[in-house]
Amino acid sequence: MEGDECSFPPDSSDDHSLRGSVASSATLSRAQDVLIYLFGDSAVHLTLEGLGTVTVQELGRNVREALHTPESVQDVFAFWLCSPLLELQLKTRHQPYKLCRQWHDLLYRFTEASEEDISQDEPCLQYRRSVFYPKSKELQIQEEGVLRLLYEEARSNILTGRYPCDPEHWTSLGALSIALDEGTSLDSQQFTTTIREKKLSSYLPAHVTMGSGGLFSTLRGKSSRQVGLEQNLFKEYSKICTSAGSSPEPTQLLHQYLNTCHTLPYYGCAFFFGEIDKPAQGILQRGKRKAVNIGICLEGVYVMDVKEKHVLLGLRFSELSWDHSYPEEEGDSHILWLEFDGDEDGTPVNKLLKIYSKQAELMSGFIEFCVELKSASEGAAAAEMDGEVSLSQQPGGQEERSKNGRGGRRGMLHRQGSVVCSRVQSLNTISYVDDGEGQTCLTAPLSFLEVAPSVPFHSVRDFFLAFVHFCVFCFVFLGKEIKRLKPKRAASFFARQASAVSYSAVQTESLEQG
Repeated sequence: MEGDECSFPPDSSDDHSLRGSVASSATLSRAQDVLIYLFGDSAVHLTLEGLGTVTVQELGRNVREALHTPESVQDVFAFWLCSPLLELQLKTRHQPYKLCRQWHDLLYRFTEASEEDISQDEPCLQYRRSVFYPKSKELQIQEEGVLRLLYEEARSNILTGRYPCDPEHWTSLGALSIALDEGTSLDSQQFTTTIREKKLSSYLPAHVTMGSGGLFSTLRGKSSRQVGLEQNLFKEYSKICTSAGSSPEPTQLLHQYLNTCHTLPYYGCAFFFGEIDKPAQGILQRGKRKAVNIGICLEGVYVMDVKEKHVLLGLRFSELSWDHSYPEEEGDSHILWLEFDGDEDGTPVNKLLKIYSKQAELMSGFIEFCVELKSASEGAAAAEMDGEVSLSQQPGGQEERSKNGRGGRRGMLHRQGSVVCSRVQSLNTISYVDDGEGQTCLTAPLSFLEVAPSVPFHSVRDFFLAFVHFCVFCFVFLGKEIKRLKPKRAASFFARQASAVSYSAVQTESLEQG
């Protein structure tokens, strides 16, 4: 996310060694070597003077010169400080050297990492896609070098499972990668030889090629599964060769790859780390927590299961309210609250999802920034949309719009079993309704398990104390706080919304069960 949505702690010492992709030196005024990493196992090597005061804007000019990319695409990419523990997109005025020196302080503030992990963590400076660059503009790019950079980043996110996708997606994307790497003239035998030399994991997500079910079943089924995956890839590859011809332009295949990625609503997101509660298995058994990735982009918020590689909840900004809370006592967590419309036994309710994360403050600020940016861009684009809207209001256009929903993608988003559709019914949420008199009534009878003290229930006394704690929560938090926040929407828990006018219910008619 953008590095200064929340203020960073000051550079507290001068004895840190410069970390990551920037070489350390006793005299920063001298020419120093800098490595800017790119996706696809490559990097740009620069030699710069006055490294301590070099800004992102100055670095950008040097990188574009080294990559021979035009100034017209400068908004496509941004500089990121990245490590396995934290990812931050920098603004043009930031000075990467100074932020590198503050890296450990940032990790203490925004991660749950241990002191040992923090002491060993080193950030690298990456040149990658900006979260704020609209997807609609990507396909207008014709420079092959720029498209290659976008392709390599998207491919990495597909292969690592950061972008969950269905079999038809990863098969199509894998075949396109083969066509880009090897051309479109391979026969069946050459195709199989190439795949086995480079391994399926070079073209398909790791969790797909590894399979599941334990070591024995993996070894037993590996051969047959691999053959099936190879056959599906070759079928898709043959279709691409037929449609593209014997020697298609690389830009044609690159556009096709990116266009397929654009059907994934979380393409181009900034990602954060967090946990959510698992549903309790019984009255006396407390649910554990599940690791999730939270993707935030110009369109909305997406909560994804880290292990299962599928979407748990996807919300456009018009479908949610949000807020974050700080720990009140030692041992408490930072929490990002997401509120959205739901349904329980035919009754409309408001659902609250708790996301535990020390990055809750970053996420909340980033959502607010995206909402403001989107509102500003929608005002500027309103005139351009007038002509398209008038065309879609014709009988045929109107029927097609109502059928396809979000730009023709509703069928894919709502298909049973798709990894892209939300799984609201498998989430552990707090549900409530407004009784019309400003009072709030909980509709989830076991939700006190989620706000009770974090001790196991060893006796009836422990269970009773937990229930008392829950009652206090209901009286103080759900009674007093709702009135104090004075939400824009009468039935909303939070005041922070994209727009009271554009609020719409989450589509849940074909959600996957449990």
